[in-house]
Amino acid sequence: MRRRSLLATTGLLAAATTVLTGCGVLGVGEEPADLQIYSARHYDLEGAFGQFTEETGTTVEFITGDDAELLERLRAEGEDSPADVFMTVDAGNLWNAARQDELAAVESAALEEAVPEDLRDPQGRWYGLAMRARTITYNPDNVDPAEFDAQETYAGLADPKWKGRLCMRDATSAYTQSLVASLIDLHGREEALRIVEGWVANDVEIMSNDMQLLDAIDAGTCDVGINNHYYLARKLEENPDLKVDLFWASQDGAGTHVNISGAGVVEGSDNAEQAQQLIEWLATDGQNAFVDANHEFPVNPAVEPEPVIAEFGEFKRMPLNAEAYGDLNAEAVDLLAEAGYR
Repeated sequence: MRRRSLLATTGLLAAATTVLTGCGVLGVGEEPADLQIYSARHYDLEGAFGQFTEETGTTVEFITGDDAELLERLRAEGEDSPADVFMTVDAGNLWNAARQDELAAVESAALEEAVPEDLRDPQGRWYGLAMRARTITYNPDNVDPAEFDAQETYAGLADPKWKGRLCMRDATSAYTQSLVASLIDLHGREEALRIVEGWVANDVEIMSNDMQLLDAIDAGTCDVGINNHYYLARKLEENPDLKVDLFWASQDGAGTHVNISGAGVVEGSDNAEQAQQLIEWLATDGQNAFVDANHEFPVNPAVEPEPVIAEFGEFKRMPLNAEAYGDLNAEAVDLLAEAGYR
């Protein structure tokens, strides 16, 4: 029997995986829930899944962990996996899961209408559900936004005028690797290396998380950073007087770099129909329940963003190339090391 509870299997499979950060059960008693979800998305799941259960009667059980670790677990479990849905916070990992035949193709008119073409797999094996932008943040006391290169904003931070003024995330961050992979895809490896070497030459201060980076900009420790937009939204909710503003990168060029949180039906799921129903609900009626609490942008163009991020204004996003994010990730890691970026 494939149908098992995640709570029952988590301990048994601990040796096959390394880190599981959370586990939740919604609307279910002693029996396994209708849907078992592996999720690298660890924030605000209870509200969305709880609302889905209330509206459909379908119960949900989930565990959370790292993208790569959960994918490794799926592969290790093979056809015995209890998982019905695999959810990640990175397009490259969705692409990797599909490439490794861990996700089933889904035909859904609702998803094709709700999710823009570049935010879903052409074969229907995964769909983007929430979108985050990685863009420029700055201290308005120290920076005139006219100083930024509106066409090549990320590359423009390699200009010597930013020496001693930059803060960025570390090289091990998936956000950094994804951004650099997109620069390789956009400019080619040689130019991407020149850009990253320019950041290093400007004595960029490396930080371990986005919230720390925003605190440094607010305090004037550095003038400019690159952040996911929703971290700034969280900070502004806590402190509307925060001395950090947002600048949409490369609006006269390729657009601002974005990534997605998305999901696919696990190949061999014995509850594929309800798994597809959940993904369709998250992309349509459940979009606000899924994205608003974390201040992410809805992928569905018919759904309005929540008020805090709506204040950031509309922006042109860089087209998302999930294959590049996944296929170029190793090259991005090598490039960062070659450039001396820690």
